[in-house]
Amino acid sequence: MAWIRTVPFEEATGKLKTLYERVTGPGNNVDNIMMVHSLRPHSMEGHMALYKNVLHHTGNKVPKWFLEVLGVWVSSLNDCAYCVEHHFAGLQRLLGDAERGRAIRAAIEARAPEAAPLEAAQVLAMGYARMLTEEPASVTAADIGALRDAGFDDGEILEINQVTAYFAYANRTVLGLGCSAKGDVLGLSPNNSDDPGDWGHK
Repeated sequence: MAWIRTVPFEEATGKLKTLYERVTGPGNNVDNIMMVHSLRPHSMEGHMALYKNVLHHTGNKVPKWFLEVLGVWVSSLNDCAYCVEHHFAGLQRLLGDAERGRAIRAAIEARAPEAAPLEAAQVLAMGYARMLTEEPASVTAADIGALRDAGFDDGEILEINQVTAYFAYANRTVLGLGCSAKGDVLGLSPNNSDDPGDWGHK
């Protein structure tokens, strides 16, 4: 499941066991991206706190399904199949329109977000996410101004920025440690946005 040793659920003790119990899905399944932290439970705790608050918090205003689009987009740009598959499944669940979801994914795979069935402002946000992913030093104040002119307020721009930045972290965690999706249940997430402390994957 990874290139480093991981501790399975049934062998966990202490803080690791407590954290595993918080992030489990059906049948005590723990996603491999979380299990890869098992030798340093404190980094799993930090990862989950960041993930939950960036993607699954009631304070966000950008639609959750579009935050998942950004996650799939950034993960595709980073060639992180693990995160693409997990978050595309989550996108499909949240969007509730399988055909539209497949069209969005096709546009992502073609590196042509303008071909996706999305609003112009959302396509612009994907362009910003691409710059931030591939050439972060190229982003300028004018790029932020363009997002603002497209209708995003500054808080929403921050959300777009943070989702993009989070996936840079998650993709590099997965790719740098050889984390596979073997044994994972795709598309589960800590989706209870009303409770930041609920990390259960449902």
